[in-house]
Amino acid sequence: MKLNNGVKIPEIGYGTYKIESPKAEELTRMAIDAGYRLIDTAAFYGNEEGVGRAIRTCGVPRDEIFLTTKVWNTDRGYDNTLRAFDASMDRLGLDTLDLYLIHWPANYLQFGDAAVDINRDTWRALERLYKDGRVRSIGLSNFLSQHIAPILDSCEIPPMVDQIEFHPGWYQGGALRYCKDHNIAVEAWSPMGRSSVFQHPTIVAMAEKYGKTPAQICLQWVAQHGIIPIAKSSSMQRMEENLKFSDFKLEEGDMEALNALNAIGGSCKRADDILF
Repeated sequence: MKLNNGVKIPEIGYGTYKIESPKAEELTRMAIDAGYRLIDTAAFYGNEEGVGRAIRTCGVPRDEIFLTTKVWNTDRGYDNTLRAFDASMDRLGLDTLDLYLIHWPANYLQFGDAAVDINRDTWRALERLYKDGRVRSIGLSNFLSQHIAPILDSCEIPPMVDQIEFHPGWYQGGALRYCKDHNIAVEAWSPMGRSSVFQHPTIVAMAEKYGKTPAQICLQWVAQHGIIPIAKSSSMQRMEENLKFSDFKLEEGDMEALNALNAIGGSCKRADDILF
């Protein structure tokens, strides 16, 4: 898939949330061996060191791996974000990054009217990093239209990506449409939700109908919406299964049935309702 700046991004990624750094090195290398070329981490995950070691030592050329990390909420703002980026790159042990995201927007609930300026200042830092050639693409995470619009109104460089929670049971159609209208690629974190998604009768029935795993049903539903899933697994078998999700198509009626599932299988929270 091509981002709005022409940079190519793989159509599925491997996520490392809640994987401690020593284990993250092992599992990231395993994911690369399985065939993943998009790796997603964050300063908040506490595993950038392990992920970086895996990328440096896996034997795959660096330019074939698309690496993402994110600036955490306590480092918002122009100067703080620039320092946080340097710290992330030191932990990763790398010279350049493929994608840098603002992990969560500052929201009105926590910051009142100042939230808009905080998000804009953080975005200016990402623009600086992009213009300096330190990162190939920049974007957002968990931003909805009301958070993105002020950035688009003032930015020099528009966001290339917005990473949001998106899985059967949490269809964020409004955010998806807004991003598509503004040529912002969407990534899905937790694209398979949690175990309750796999046990839902609708998904169990579709897995039987198509001869696929519940995980593959979820991933294909995400992909048919034009979204890049960031999948997570600690099993080589499941990693490989997840990469084989795209050799079938869900019928339109099945897509709509999955769209209609509501508030199951994940955090199912919106950025405006969260305090960090």
